[in-house]
Amino acid sequence: MDFGRLPDLRYVDFRLPTDHPETARVLARARATQPTPAGLHVGCPIWTNKEWLGTYFPAGIKEPDYLHYYAQQFNSIELNTTHYRIPDAGTVRRWKAAVGPDFKFCPKLPRSISHERELFQADDLVVSTARAFESLGENLGWAFLQLPPHFGPEHLPRLERFLLDFPEAVPLAVELRHPRWFADQGLADAVYATFEALNKTLVITDVAGRRDVLPMRLTTPVAFIRFNGHGLHSTDYQRADAWAERLAAWVAQGVHEIYFFIHQKDVRHAPVFATYFLDKMRALTGIAVPPPFVIPQPVQGNLFG
Repeated sequence: MDFGRLPDLRYVDFRLPTDHPETARVLARARATQPTPAGLHVGCPIWTNKEWLGTYFPAGIKEPDYLHYYAQQFNSIELNTTHYRIPDAGTVRRWKAAVGPDFKFCPKLPRSISHERELFQADDLVVSTARAFESLGENLGWAFLQLPPHFGPEHLPRLERFLLDFPEAVPLAVELRHPRWFADQGLADAVYATFEALNKTLVITDVAGRRDVLPMRLTTPVAFIRFNGHGLHSTDYQRADAWAERLAAWVAQGVHEIYFFIHQKDVRHAPVFATYFLDKMRALTGIAVPPPFVIPQPVQGNLFG
């Protein structure tokens, strides 16, 4: 995720903003139906990580087996491949066969809907996409719509119409990127209220260069966070601490599910960060999600022994 990435972190204030006042109300209303424990889903944007061969993947496995081993390390994935094509039925069956029943796919809506047609006259694509996502069954987490950076508040009526018509069977989170969505607090609050009324989750994006896309406003009892790290820089760990503390507070207030997706330029850093973050979450909430682990590799025999 290059959105909001900066080469120099010296002047970035990484402190999380305080909660939006409406977040407590949303969680209080959800507390009576909160599952025990709350769901904690952590993952990466892709599973074809060749850099994990010999560590988090067995050495020598082929790409068709990557998802199976990825699902042993993480319990969710931000499914970016669906941004470029709608999966066919055979592909979805293979994905489901490769993972366990508790694994969650969070597929991104195709760019043909979000970026090319910009939500306009996309009913045919939405129907095909929803059908594919629904076929994930119990493995479907929250799909998410990533709006392009140029899609601003002047298109709010189009966005509202799209969300009203979007199939209810597919849970949907929405990532806003244009800075004018957040510049006017009155407008932002109206948009958040719309998301809440339509049961759509606002994506919270933690990146260095755009601290405005971190409104800390929950519109459903689901926290959907996209985290952009910086190669295990000390600030990554400070931010992990802050997120664990905030999410623990939300769990105490009634949050139902947390999706936390880790973006690191070097994918070898993602499991290390995830382990640290999950340890913090376990200590603060008691929610135990197994961290990534290095797979023991077979030792080659000594030909001359």
